[in-house]
Amino acid sequence: MAGFFKAGDAISGQEGRAYATINGRVEELFYAKSIEARAEKNKSDFKALGRRGTQSKAIGWTGTGSMTIYYATPVFRQMMLDYIKTGKDTYFDLTVVNEDPNSSLGRQTVILRNVNLDSVIMAKLDVDAEFLDEDCDFTFDDVDMPDSFATPVLG
Repeated sequence: MAGFFKAGDAISGQEGRAYATINGRVEELFYAKSIEARAEKNKSDFKALGRRGTQSKAIGWTGTGSMTIYYATPVFRQMMLDYIKTGKDTYFDLTVVNEDPNSSLGRQTVILRNVNLDSVIMAKLDVDAEFLDEDCDFTFDDVDMPDSFATPVLG
């Protein structure tokens, strides 16, 4: 008999934490609404005699991401202002922890290394917005996963 994934093991999107380690200082991102990071393979096409199809070979990878945060902190604006005024760019680590106490899967911790912001909203007003937020796109060039989810027990 085939098992099924239990609803209680689905990870709640609200049960997590995120931290930015900027110049040795840890900033809890309690104002984050969502964070998503993606590692994408860079591939090159490969053609061979006697084969009509095109093959692909991975030749590297690119790390990109985005986060939506409440418009409630000057941290990222200050980093961008420092770059604008001095040319000094800031790279930081971003730690994302998923830990739903209702799930038997445990905790997953992912650390994105050398995060660099692509753009930052410097000022914002919106009379139609219930709450002000901002989207920040970023890149990263390394990743670690010191904790990973356990394998779910099927029902």
